[in-house]
Amino acid sequence: MHGKLLPLAGLYLVQGLPYGLQSGLLPVLLRARGLSLTRVGLAKVLYLPWLFKLVWAPLVDTRGSLRVWLMLSTAALGLVCGLLAVLPPAEGGRAGLPVTVAGLLLLLNLGAAVQDVALDTLAVQLLEPAELGPGNTVQVVAYKLGAVLAGGGLLALVPTLSWPLLFLLLAAIYWLAAALVWAAPALQQLPVSQPSERPLRTLHLLQELLAMPGTLWTAGFVLTYKLGEQGASSLFPLFLLDHGISTPELGLWNGVGAVVCSIVGSSLGGALLARHWQPLPLLRSVLRFRLGGLACQTTLLFHLDTPGVRLGPSTVLRGAALLSLCLQHFLGGLVTTTTFTLMMHCSQLAPSALQATHYSLLATLELLGKLFLGTLAGALADSLGLHLCFSLFLALSGMPILYLGLAPSTLA
Repeated sequence: MHGKLLPLAGLYLVQGLPYGLQSGLLPVLLRARGLSLTRVGLAKVLYLPWLFKLVWAPLVDTRGSLRVWLMLSTAALGLVCGLLAVLPPAEGGRAGLPVTVAGLLLLLNLGAAVQDVALDTLAVQLLEPAELGPGNTVQVVAYKLGAVLAGGGLLALVPTLSWPLLFLLLAAIYWLAAALVWAAPALQQLPVSQPSERPLRTLHLLQELLAMPGTLWTAGFVLTYKLGEQGASSLFPLFLLDHGISTPELGLWNGVGAVVCSIVGSSLGGALLARHWQPLPLLRSVLRFRLGGLACQTTLLFHLDTPGVRLGPSTVLRGAALLSLCLQHFLGGLVTTTTFTLMMHCSQLAPSALQATHYSLLATLELLGKLFLGTLAGALADSLGLHLCFSLFLALSGMPILYLGLAPSTLA
């Protein structure tokens, strides 16, 4: 089993790098270079390729070898990072990212999304039923560790490593991972997919999926359950940066500390579900805790945003702000694990031939919901102000609690 889990761990780790790069490292670097909150938030539009995984998933699934798809997509990610190393954005570039840099980041997400489809298919084919538990644990932990390395670990090295050196380091990691794919014995026995003769009827398939029991309600929930949390987690670190916390320290807490807390929250969610908690009752409890945590963070932000208040090196306010950051990631991890379990339960109600596609649809909608407000958060803050913006996030975090009351009995 170790011969299977080690390659999967390495590949899921590098798959987490683009997410950590663009959710933790890139916003802080761009804000430190003088970009407005609106332009920092709009950089999340570069996640767009992840929303179209269902478009090329049949191609990956029915053309060629998964080993070749994984090797080529991983090596391509290294190539894109190498090109980014020679094209750093200019200092003080308030007009936004250069078009070439934005285009390369878009290609980085495209390559990562293709790699994600191939890697998830690989895990399904490679793991035996008794290995699914350890395999899924490796998937979650390795992915989040990759996000830690790119979002926090590299940000802590910003004073030492320049933009070119950061991306050369990432390129080297990707090329090593591509070599691992080529050399791993467990991946050399994978069959070559045969082309499918069945025509793809995307609209008809979508209608069929949405007609499954509980699907419409679950789709609405996964689209909205992260709106308030995602908006707050996008802006609060940048607010702390503007109020005196250094870039390396913020990278440590918002990257390493926050993701560790998220992993602990995810693990706790899995443990509670294993102790026979049902997803819906557990969600009712943890969503209330999350709402309370965000209310505390919003109150803290209101106080820190008053004139003359600064986050000194050893103040209680500084500790409270960083603790609030980590607490929200802990609760976010707990909520996410429970929600993904609910999504899987909903997909299991579909016919076996459609379960994988059904789950991919829900996962795409879940990502769309997170990207929507994460992308618009900066523009909302610039236009409404932080006070109104965080009040809106608080209201949005309360909506899923009310929406749970409409859950169909098929999901109970």
